[in-house]
Amino acid sequence: MIIGLDVGGTHTDVVLLGQEGLVRQNKVSTNPADLFTTVLSGLEKITDGIDPQCIKRVVLSTTLATNRIVQQRMPDVGMIISAGPGMDPELFRTGPHYHVVSGGIDHRGREIAAVDADEVLKVADTLEQKGIRYVGVVSKFSVRNPVHELAIQEALGERFEKVFLGHRIAGALNFPRRIATTFLNASVYPIHKEFFEAVVNSLAQKGLNLPIRILKPDGGNMRFDASIDHPAQTVLSGPAASVMGTVAFAPQSDTCLAMDIGGTTTDMAVLVNGVPLLDPMGIKIGEHKTLIRSLDTISIGVGGDSVVRVVDGQIHIGPDRLGVAMAYGGPVPTPTDAMFILGVGEGGDLEKSREGIQALADELGIDVETAAQQIYDKACQTILDEAGAMVERINAKPVYTVHELWEGSRLQPRHIMVLGGPAPWFAKGLERLGDCPVEVVPRWKVANAIGAGLARTTCDVTLFADTEREIATAPEESFTKTIPSSYSKADATAMALDLLRKKAIARGANADHLELEVVEAMEFNMVRGFFTSGKNIRVMAQVKPGLIHGYDPIAEKIMGDHFV
Repeated sequence: MIIGLDVGGTHTDVVLLGQEGLVRQNKVSTNPADLFTTVLSGLEKITDGIDPQCIKRVVLSTTLATNRIVQQRMPDVGMIISAGPGMDPELFRTGPHYHVVSGGIDHRGREIAAVDADEVLKVADTLEQKGIRYVGVVSKFSVRNPVHELAIQEALGERFEKVFLGHRIAGALNFPRRIATTFLNASVYPIHKEFFEAVVNSLAQKGLNLPIRILKPDGGNMRFDASIDHPAQTVLSGPAASVMGTVAFAPQSDTCLAMDIGGTTTDMAVLVNGVPLLDPMGIKIGEHKTLIRSLDTISIGVGGDSVVRVVDGQIHIGPDRLGVAMAYGGPVPTPTDAMFILGVGEGGDLEKSREGIQALADELGIDVETAAQQIYDKACQTILDEAGAMVERINAKPVYTVHELWEGSRLQPRHIMVLGGPAPWFAKGLERLGDCPVEVVPRWKVANAIGAGLARTTCDVTLFADTEREIATAPEESFTKTIPSSYSKADATAMALDLLRKKAIARGANADHLELEVVEAMEFNMVRGFFTSGKNIRVMAQVKPGLIHGYDPIAEKIMGDHFV
């Protein structure tokens, strides 16, 4: 059996999956101030009477980190940047606690300027005085040689709770994106650590002492304990769960939009012939362009519980959420309250919803039903507009699925698949205001947890080789090996795939069903005078994201139950 658990900003969904399909499901309110109780209560009904030995895997996803970034509720973190000559690192400033220090590494990994330890110590003093607890350290070309990042970390000692090094975050080259990625890792670490401890303690209390995995933004998963050093890999794990929950039921010969409408955000992606699109460069979340390999998704601050305001005589929805709808005892009116008034939604205290929407109607100078209709339409139209903008953005660049470069005509989604608690309520408005049919995903309330549970383990490796220096490195994996001057791109590819296989198995992948692929293999001659002095080789390889081997009977059973 498999447990899939999705911790959202509003609700936590838990499912128990078996060969008979969806065995059990549970939905509880998320209390960010008490994640331990949230997770434990979510597991109570799921595991009641179940032999722990029957549960083979637990896969989690969460929108907690994503919501913090979208709502701009991140702690202050320090950044120490060593750039050397060239582009001005001030162009990539992440905030007020951003410090540039001496030191430089060239594009081949050779030191051209040393780190000044005394300078680093002065920066550390300043950060400590500001109460900074989490620090990111990035040196340009650290993926070719991490010696400067390691030296800065050594100088910092034990003065900070957590220090993140850029070369451990991602193996690909891109200095500005590495800064942003390292900054996000430091920023979301506190909430992820709290989530990590809550999950581990909750499962231990239930007697489930088994390996735990967490969904990554590329639609695969990784060992939960490894995520403490890569907390930004949980950013967009919630949207990835939504996508993977849709993949299990999506048509295999069509293009569709997948939308997970939650209480805080709406997450969107495009599926081509049942396969999600991939952002090969790295996701952009908020203002941050990163090296986090991800499914091509967007998250917008519009959901069922988004705050509705009147600003300059116009309805304004989100991006913040201050609690549940007024119908459920919340403090401010939301789109859910508007839907209750229109008879689209169900449950809750209608009079409380009417009270909240009436205050907005008075500001607008209209009756409460008209205000409710305008709020509902505004929420649906905002989602459709953002979806349209996403499709146009995708069509403006090369399109990559998680399996390959897709070289076809312009993408034109033929229908929309929605999931999430209020999905059926929003579906009516989306279909009326849009130009294609809208379908509710089977088990829409917990489809994200199903997607998390069915996702396979993935990872990637980037290998660099310099035949003149006779060295091959994968700094993210702490791997260095001497190579002969005759070393070739084929040798590098074989080494990268071997590293990838070992890494995937260590992270919990099924060794009998690994699907490995080379994403990029590049080779450049290095010339001195009139002669080739060596080759610079780069190989990137990944385990293809997708659903676990043998998932079909589970999905088919869930689909059948949906239509009973």
